[in-house]
Amino acid sequence: MNYVIDVLSIILLFGLYALIHSYLASIKVKEWFKKNFGDLIAFYRLVYNIFALASFYLIYELSPKPHLILYDLPNPYDLIILLPQFLALSGLFWAFKYICFKEFLGLSQVKRYFEKNFNSGLDENLTLLIKGPFKYMRHPVYFFSILILLFRPTMDLFYLVFFFCIAIYFYIGSYFEEEKLVKHFGKIYSDYRKSVPKIFPVKFLKPYRTNDL
Repeated sequence: MNYVIDVLSIILLFGLYALIHSYLASIKVKEWFKKNFGDLIAFYRLVYNIFALASFYLIYELSPKPHLILYDLPNPYDLIILLPQFLALSGLFWAFKYICFKEFLGLSQVKRYFEKNFNSGLDENLTLLIKGPFKYMRHPVYFFSILILLFRPTMDLFYLVFFFCIAIYFYIGSYFEEEKLVKHFGKIYSDYRKSVPKIFPVKFLKPYRTNDL
């Protein structure tokens, strides 16, 4: 019974985090901030990322941690399972090769603000680069992050529940991200979304090409 209560508590805490995180990332909130504070919106993404990390750490600490071991791989399997984790980490770096990391963190926006060159509508300059892993899946950062979190030599109940919460949040969050991208890029992104899987590259052998449409 204690395990059930612990699992529900973890889900509730993570659900609260996801709700606040998604609300603050919404276009509605950003437009309100832009309307009331003008170009200070340049700082929004950086502050948002700092808040997201701090609040994630807080719910992690507050969550109960039922120490129920589900599996513990013996040697050499505990080392072998690290191989797909390493490959996923390489894939994550591959994905970030096509993303402006400073823009992602919010540093570029702050730089443009101090250079008196901030002309973004909200808190970022959106670009659509369908290259590298983006030809096979629309959210490779989520995909490779899920793989990194999934492959572990030891798994306990707390980590498994937390992992599923994160994976579900990635999937739901990607929907709201894409609504913003469709609004910004229109038919180009709509066609891309119809042709390329969301997170899991089930069409990996058939990369996206504009002339496929």
